[in-house]
Amino acid sequence: MKILIIKRDKIGDLLLTTPMLRHLRLSLPDAHIHLLANDYNAWVVAGNKDINKIWVYPRTKLGKRIRITAIIKQIRLLTRLRRENFDVAIVANGDESPRAVKWGLNVHARRTIAYCSQNKLCTRLSDALPVPNNMHETDRLMGLLEPLGIEPPASAIQPQYILPDHWRRYAATWLNERGLAPTGYIVLGLGARRAKKQPTPAQIIRWSAYVKRRYNLNAVFMWTPGKSENPLYPGDDEIAQAVIESKPPHIHPFRGPLLPAIGLIWQARTSIMPDSGLMHFAAASPGGVLGLFAETDVSPSPMQWGPRGKKARYLVAEKSVEELDDAQIYAQLEFLLN
Repeated sequence: MKILIIKRDKIGDLLLTTPMLRHLRLSLPDAHIHLLANDYNAWVVAGNKDINKIWVYPRTKLGKRIRITAIIKQIRLLTRLRRENFDVAIVANGDESPRAVKWGLNVHARRTIAYCSQNKLCTRLSDALPVPNNMHETDRLMGLLEPLGIEPPASAIQPQYILPDHWRRYAATWLNERGLAPTGYIVLGLGARRAKKQPTPAQIIRWSAYVKRRYNLNAVFMWTPGKSENPLYPGDDEIAQAVIESKPPHIHPFRGPLLPAIGLIWQARTSIMPDSGLMHFAAASPGGVLGLFAETDVSPSPMQWGPRGKKARYLVAEKSVEELDDAQIYAQLEFLLN
């Protein structure tokens, strides 16, 4: 059987798809499993042995700019995908996504499986499933395998990321230059698009001081580089500056690219992250994560998007992370660090 998994979302979304890929491989060990991803997220599954082949398409839109060459490349790629004669195409979204469903239908697989109930495209699907409620994204994705006769796994399968050796070496060099030892620090991160989901500079300073005093651990403070008004991806430079100017000796700022940041997260004792792609990577790391959520009546809820991993915890604030009491943070850190 030849199966194509279509995943056109962000990096955290693709990481949450890896349990489904693992379960599919275990259930159908002889299947040829292909994955269609984009040039932003495909690296997440590089080296994943559950996938036989990764197809990468370029995004046609970056910010407000349309890339004509990307449109041409997508058309050519779609022609190649049709020639593969897939038995099944699975649109790997936990919610209904008309754009992703179009990709699935245009592949012309013998069967196309997707969550779809509110769009005229649904009638063209061989397997249009109703969107499940009150389920985590990883469990929703598992549900897409049921039309193939594959039941959910008996025990939880956690998201998996294979950290490349060169990013591990980069992190080791960066730490050594600052006199830090692996697991001798925690990571405090920014990176949520909504300001209310971010910890304040004062909270970061207090939490790092507590961890230093209580556990003798330093803090690597990282954030998304750039200005908050960046239309492509808002940055956190303004918030980070307030922390940097306080100059606590136990805080080590890291304003760097995404992949080196993941290398540092992988060697941390644990991490504290707002709801973001990095939070999901921290959840998959050896040290785990404390994820921060807020205002879940209008923004993503941990019921669907909470961190998944052997050492993953989260807290939810009613309106803003600033409301969270320090004692709540410290209680969760006690679990993660001990």
